[in-house]
Formats: sequence, structure tokens, C-alpha cells
Amino acid sequence: TISLATARYCRLQHRLRRAIQRRTAKVMAQHLRPLAFQRRLAPSIASAASRAAAPFLSSPLSPPPCSPRGDSSSRWAIRERRSLSGGRFRLSPIATFSTDAAAAGGGRKGAFHKVAFVGAGKMAEAMISPLINTDIQPASDISIYDVSTTAMERVSSSHPGIGTAQNIPDCVSDADLIVLAIKPQNVEKVYAEIRRARSMSGGEASGGETGVTLREDAVILSIIAGTPISSFADGTGMPKVARSMPNTPAQIGQGVTVWSCTDSISADERQRIKDVLCCFGKAIYVDDESFIDMSTSISGSGPAYIFLLMEAMIDAGVHMGFSRETATTLVHQTLLGSTLYAMETGEHPAILRNSVTSPAGTTASAIYELENGKFRVVIKDAIWACYRRSLEMGGHASNVGPGRTQGLSNEAAAAAAAAGPIAPTRSAPESSRPVEAPSGELTDVSKTVN
Repeated sequence: TISLATARYCRLQHRLRRAIQRRTAKVMAQHLRPLAFQRRLAPSIASAASRAAAPFLSSPLSPPPCSPRGDSSSRWAIRERRSLSGGRFRLSPIATFSTDAAAAGGGRKGAFHKVAFVGAGKMAEAMISPLINTDIQPASDISIYDVSTTAMERVSSSHPGIGTAQNIPDCVSDADLIVLAIKPQNVEKVYAEIRRARSMSGGEASGGETGVTLREDAVILSIIAGTPISSFADGTGMPKVARSMPNTPAQIGQGVTVWSCTDSISADERQRIKDVLCCFGKAIYVDDESFIDMSTSISGSGPAYIFLLMEAMIDAGVHMGFSRETATTLVHQTLLGSTLYAMETGEHPAILRNSVTSPAGTTASAIYELENGKFRVVIKDAIWACYRRSLEMGGHASNVGPGRTQGLSNEAAAAAAAAGPIAPTRSAPESSRPVEAPSGELTDVSKTVN
């Protein structure tokens, strides 16, 4: 027990030395909290841990100790979670890329020899920032290309050392991971450029362009919504394709990414792709690609739903009399705290909601209005609409969801709809309470004409 506590405390101190050097003393104060850590240990164990950690605080920065699993993982995040039964510090890896893997990878300094980003928009920048900040991939081994020079200049100025290319063939040259972060309507143009890069590979290109080497083992990683894996394989002629759907919270390392890939990608390559995706937050692998379209409607577009709810709640607070700053703080902390509480307890949302809702209370009145306004139905319909649009963008039949003729193509479904409505199997439930007009808001027009 003492050895385990000592090792954990050493890793804690080592991580905090790096936080001091790379960030500020404020970050250290937020993450260290040594008194809280020591109070959770027996005094003797805390004393032994403090003595073992002394070299980390007095000596120059040394390599991190081995992880509890016995490997030499070089990236560790310090997380403190307070559970209902008593909080404790917990060290967890933010990436599984290890120094041993780097040595076995031919001396590459990052997870990949070179990562090429085709597109330098918000999502690309959301991926680039944590890649560099967590040392998964050095900036010198990343290249970007975008039709907008302003976008490339913005990314390169934020992350010095990133290479910028004048065209797609130069960008993807010698890259073993090609990230496509473009609009779905531009994929055909990118396909043509990648095919041109393949034809140029191996020598000097015509027209005075520099020689381009497109690696045969290069992996295409897509973050384009709605475009299936088969489209990338057929359009580029490259067999190794991985498709993913991240979301915007990846910019702060709190995103969630659902991804899948072709069978031609080896287990080692899958692990390195996962290492890259995990630095944005949580990565979930699925065998069936159809789940990516489903995740687009929940996690991919989900932040927009939350931001709309956030906006409505803040505006209501301002309408009631709060300052916008105070209303914003109240809403932000409420959403954050509720999410963390649900994750920590693991309870069903209905149980948590009932614990807040007292009979005939204020929350019950609010829930009554939400249910009368079909809040659940609107949310579900929005998610289904997003899913159908994702299928349409991928060229698939989108007649899915409640009230839809599932299994038919779009044309067949249109023909079925023209033939007439299908009789429902049961009558729709009627409201138990008739809708009444709000008093004082409607006026008898006949009494006001004169």
C-alpha cells in the first residue's frame, strides 16, 4: 500500500512540475491540492510519499515513472473526482501512446510520422490544438492546407512550427495520416487532388511542381459528416480509411468521438488512431458504420441543442431581472453541475429529475409546462431530423424514424405517400386537459370594432 501510494504521489508531483513550467502557478494550485491528498492517506503513508516525492521537487525534470500497469506511458492526466462515498485522487492516462511504441515506430517523435490536415477550419483546429498540447504529435510533424490562406495563417500563428502547403499534394506528401476536415460538398475536389498526388508520387511532377510521395500505407481519417467510408475508398483509391464524428468540445479536450474503419487497417494503426482521437476527450469505436450517422444526431450536433437551451435559459433570467453576466453564470454552472452529478451517481435521469420535483412545487409547475409543450417530442424529432439529413448527405435512404416507411428508398416512400395515408393501428391519445387561451391576452373583436 505504501509503495502504491508513493508511486501515485510521485507521478502527481511530476505532472505538477510540468504544469508549472508550461502553464502558470495558478494551474498548479488547481490540480495539486496536496493537503486534500494527504488528508485521505494515513499519516505514515503520507510522510513516506512526501519523502519519495522530494527529488521531483528539487531536481531537474526527470522522465515520468512507469504507470501502474507497468508500461512507460508518457502522458498522464491528474483528475480529482469526489464521489458520494468520499473523493480521492485518480491518475488516468489521456493517451496510451508510450515511449516504447515510439522506439518501435522507427524513431518517430509522435503517434504518426506526419499528420496532414486538408482543411483548417474550426474542427481541424479543435483537433490540432490538443494534439500539440498533449505532445501526441509535435507541431513540426503536422502540415495543413486550406483554400483560405487566412485560416492557415490563423492556425500556424497559434501553433508555431506547423507546416503550411500551397496545394493538397504537397500537404499529404509523406504523411501516414491524412485528416479530411472539409465541407461535404467539397469532397469530390479533394478526391481528385489525392488521386493526382498518387499519380505524382515517386518523382517530379509536371509543371515544375515539387516531387510528391504519397505513402502506400497512409490512412485517411475523415471528420466529414454524412460521407460514408465507401465514398473515400472509391474516390481516392486508398484502402485504409477511418471515419469519425467528433464534436466541438474537443477544443478543450472534453469532446466525444465515435469512429469506425476498414478491415485493412491493422491493430497497431487502430491503436494509434485511437490515441489521436482520445486526446480530444473520449473515443468510442463501433464496428457498424451506421452508428456514426446516429451519433451525428446526438453527440455531433448535440452541443448546438445544449447551446440553444442555454441561450433560452439565460434570456429568461435576463427577462426576470438578472444581469446577463449573473444569468450566464447561473445557467453555465447549473448545466455543468447537473451533468457531473448525473455521471457521478449513474442514476437514470428520471430518478434524478424526480428527486428535484416536489409535489405541487415550483419544479413540478415548470415540468408541467414543458410536457404540455411537447418538450420531449420536439427534442426527439430534432434528433431524428438530424439523423435523416446525415443519411441523405451520404446518399442513403432517409425514411427512418417514427411515422416513416422504413426500408423504402426516398422515391418509393414518396410514391407510397402519394397513394394516401396509412390507417393508424390505434387512435392517437387525446389530451386529458383541453387547451385554454391565456386570460387577458385575447379580446372580443366585435366589442372593439366601434
